[in-house]
Amino acid sequence: MTTTTLAYRLGEPDWEQRYPVLIGTDTVIGAVFRWHRDWLTLTSEGESNLGRGPALGRRGVPRAAALAAAGQVAAECAAGRITAMTLADVTAAVPVLDGPVPLLHPRMPQSPRNIEAAEKVAAAQALFRWKPYTGFPGSDNPQWQECELCGWQGPRYWSHQRGRNGELPSTHRHPASEQFGAPAGCVGDAKVRELITAYQQ
Repeated sequence: MTTTTLAYRLGEPDWEQRYPVLIGTDTVIGAVFRWHRDWLTLTSEGESNLGRGPALGRRGVPRAAALAAAGQVAAECAAGRITAMTLADVTAAVPVLDGPVPLLHPRMPQSPRNIEAAEKVAAAQALFRWKPYTGFPGSDNPQWQECELCGWQGPRYWSHQRGRNGELPSTHRHPASEQFGAPAGCVGDAKVRELITAYQQ
């Protein structure tokens, strides 16, 4: 029995850190991305969870883990079990705020624990003047947010935003953005402290 293999590579990840899996010139056969500690694939057959195998669970080497996951997508393609897709099919669109935002990301189970955690995060985001455009995905997954102090938009991780060891979050709120005309760090330490009452207590 012989196994056909395909040469494959990763494309540039989108804001949700989904890596397109490419073969040939630029043919898209799926995408791979991390969700909490598991690696998932998105192909013409839908979404699949690969779990946390040895090659997928290596800390500090996300690209190596993504390549390992992409290898499984390529194997499925070589076996004829999946077909090519468009880049748009595997790319997370930038969210647009056009109605109420769900409390939880669609992939997050509606468990009492998750709901309680999401409610606490939502309250903290409101306190520190962040407007989420998507449901809470957990602390270690990106959530599209808008800074209400300067209009910056982009993905933020709650694990990076929250304060450490009981301290308040950093006043350096985000990177610069030419698109939204926002400077690096936001409006400056003094102005952030002036505009957010939590820093004044």
